[in-house]
Amino acid sequence: MEELYTLEREVGRGSYGVVFEGHMAKTGQRVAIKRLPCSSPECIELYLQELWAMRATAKNHVNVIALHSCLLQTGPRNLKPLRPGAVPLRLVESVLKGGVVGDADAPRSTSAASTLQDGANSSRHQTEASASDPTTPKRPPSRARKRAAPREEEQQPPPPLRCLALWLVMEYCDGGDLNQYLLSRPPDGERNRSVVRQLCSAVAFLHGLGITHRDLKPDNVLVCVTQRGPVVKVADFGLSKMSGGPVRGEPTGQHFSSTCGSDFFMAPEVWGGLAYTAQADIFSLGVMCWAVLERITFLEEGATQEQLGAYVCRGRWLMPLGEALWENADLQLCIPMKFRRAPQLPPPPGPAVSCLLLDMLAWDPDARPPAHQLQARVSAALREDA
Repeated sequence: MEELYTLEREVGRGSYGVVFEGHMAKTGQRVAIKRLPCSSPECIELYLQELWAMRATAKNHVNVIALHSCLLQTGPRNLKPLRPGAVPLRLVESVLKGGVVGDADAPRSTSAASTLQDGANSSRHQTEASASDPTTPKRPPSRARKRAAPREEEQQPPPPLRCLALWLVMEYCDGGDLNQYLLSRPPDGERNRSVVRQLCSAVAFLHGLGITHRDLKPDNVLVCVTQRGPVVKVADFGLSKMSGGPVRGEPTGQHFSSTCGSDFFMAPEVWGGLAYTAQADIFSLGVMCWAVLERITFLEEGATQEQLGAYVCRGRWLMPLGEALWENADLQLCIPMKFRRAPQLPPPPGPAVSCLLLDMLAWDPDARPPAHQLQARVSAALREDA
């Protein structure tokens, strides 16, 4: 596939895949290429969810990461572009059967980067032992016996090929994730408000398509740097779920049961193991917006890099908002925060924005504003406080 894309370097690595910086061979356009190894039915299900969600967005919103194409890898050097809208049926079969289709006959090598570009620094080349060994005795050609061709009913179909990986080719974001971008720069109130507007617009768009993200956090928001300021892109749809979409502008109310997400951004109902709806995204968005506006940061245990996120103090320890609200539904959150240790803080949010954030962080999901109303409420609150 080197005639389509070239790989330059690895730019990110997570629990499920690796992201490379690359270029389109014809145009030179910079892209991000994400390799998702199809090693288990559980992983494959997440990858298909991400593929379906990104296809549904169809590059239609500036604040949602755009998918350019998808490639299916069936061998160490064999990649096949998927047609727009096509579904990799072998992967669907793997999820349904609970086992990777063709696993017993799959080649051992999954060298990925060399598949796209032999010269990529991150590729690893494997050499196979020659099947022809000069010391191995051979039957003389004259003594070779002819064998009758098997009857048609005895011929066995070739074993199914195993899908080694999915490659997602996406737009490249040069500003890193939202943590990296904002925390590497001095506080800027106007920039923070722009980020909040864009985040709310993206979530309204996703919910309008019936997509519940279920893992909204600054790590999963990427930034493109432009002359007019940062353009944020909601990304990483591996935990997302799709429903039939809203009816007459109202959310479907579809309920989910899997406890998933990131601790400091999970809603109380998710913490409590209850069935939840797309309104859990509104809570996660509220935590993000609060942290962005006040530049609230924390350190997770064992980590060295600060992250954006709001919390509740329990003595020396920090507790996620969702967990604290699940334990005490009457807990009163203080917005703006009274005690913050981060230096060079931006001006705190005004009364209108603070009231809206409290609504987004309500214990009761039905008390949170739905996404299709949120964008207008955020704009109105920012204008009022201005």
